[in-house]
Amino acid sequence: MEHILSSFHSLDSPVFHRPLPLHRRPRWPRMGSSTPHHRNNQNKTKLIVIMGATGTGKSRLSIDLSTHFPHSQIINSDKMQLYNGLDITTNKIPLPERKGVQHYLLGEFDSIDADVEPSQFRSAAGSTIADIASRGNLPLLVGGSNTFIHALLVETFDPQVDVFAESSSVSRALRYDCCFLWVDVAWSVLSEYLCIRVDEMLDSGMLEELAQFYDPTKAGVMVGLRKAIGVPEFDAYFRKYQPWESPENGVVPNKDRNQSRREAYEEALREIKDNTCRLAKRQIGKILRLREGGWDFTRFDATATFQALMKKKQSSAVAAPELEWREIWEREVVEPSVKIVKRFLEE
Repeated sequence: MEHILSSFHSLDSPVFHRPLPLHRRPRWPRMGSSTPHHRNNQNKTKLIVIMGATGTGKSRLSIDLSTHFPHSQIINSDKMQLYNGLDITTNKIPLPERKGVQHYLLGEFDSIDADVEPSQFRSAAGSTIADIASRGNLPLLVGGSNTFIHALLVETFDPQVDVFAESSSVSRALRYDCCFLWVDVAWSVLSEYLCIRVDEMLDSGMLEELAQFYDPTKAGVMVGLRKAIGVPEFDAYFRKYQPWESPENGVVPNKDRNQSRREAYEEALREIKDNTCRLAKRQIGKILRLREGGWDFTRFDATATFQALMKKKQSSAVAAPELEWREIWEREVVEPSVKIVKRFLEE
C-alpha cells in the first residue's frame, strides 16, 4: 500500500511525487453507495468514473482530484465535447482551468458532420485507458453521456440493445475495476443554475461562436456536432436574421425588424434553456437506471454549493460568498471524494 499511494498527498500538502504503478485488488463496499458488486477485480484496471447531469461540477471535481492524485489523467465522456469546435457552446473546460492535467478525447474528433457511435467511443476510450494505465497513471473518466459510459464499461456490449429502455436489463459485469462518483444537485437548484449558465455562456461569446459556425446549406441537418444544444436553436434564428446583417455591414436598422429580431433571439434563448434542462433530466434518469441495475455509485450532494454559488452571483459583496461556496464544495464533495478514491486505490 505504501508505494501504491506514493504519489498521493494529503488535503493540505502541496508536494507532488513521481507516479508509480497501481496495484489492483478487490474493492471494498463503500459507505453511502448502492449494493456492491460481488466479483473479483484483481486483474482489472482501476478506473475513477465521475458522473452527473450537465452543470453539476464533474469537470471541477476531476481537476480537484487530480491535484490530490497527480498521476491522474482525464478521459472525456461527453458526446458533444468529443468534437473539435464550439468550445463555449459545448462547455469544454478552458485550458487554463485544466491546471496542466492531461485530457484525452476532448475536441479530438474532426468529423463534425458524422455521429460518433457508442462502439467507436468504446474502442477509442478503451485504448486510451489501457495506454494511461500502462504508464502507471490513474485514468479518470468524466462526462455526462451515460450511453457512452455504459458502452465503454460493460464487458459485453451489444450496439443493437438500448439498455435504458424499460424492456432491457443493465449488466453488472464491468471490464474495469470502477470507483463511481456521482455528483448530484437538487433539481430546483440545478434547473435555476443551468439557466444562469446559459446566460453566462452567451456573455462569453456563444452567439458569436454559433454565428461563425452557421452554414445555411446545412439547415435542418442534425448530425455530429450539429446536435449540440444551441446549434439548432440559433440556426432557426440565423435563417431569419443572417449573422452578417448588422449596421456595420451596411444594413439600415428598422424598428419593427429590430423588435422581431429581439423576440426571435429570446425564443432561441428559451429553447436552449428548456432543452438543457431536458437533457439534465434524461441524464439523471439514466444514472438512476444504472444504479437500479446494480452499478455501485457513491452520491455526493452538491446542492449547498450551488445555492452558495448562485448567492455569490447575485450578491454585491463578492469576497465572502466566493469563499463560502468553495469551502462548501471542498467540505461536502472534494474531501469525501479524495478519501473514497484513496481507499479505493489501497485495495
